[in-house]
Amino acid sequence: MATTKPRLNITLEKEVEKELSLLAKRRSQSVSSLAKELIMESLERREDFWLSRVAKERSATSKKRLSHKDVWGE
Repeated sequence: MATTKPRLNITLEKEVEKELSLLAKRRSQSVSSLAKELIMESLERREDFWLSRVAKERSATSKKRLSHKDVWGE
């Protein structure tokens, strides 16, 4: 059955492929599903890092801040 999801071909160093294969085997998981999981985790971490930087920059300014209660009324 054909998939409607985009496919991605990547080239890995031999050692990385070996580690990925071993980890997938230990988890009883396919290499591609493990790779997808690891990519998603990495993207989430990058997003968290970026949002943390934005928050830090904003907290360093002397601009007026609104409380959660003021914004959301809770």
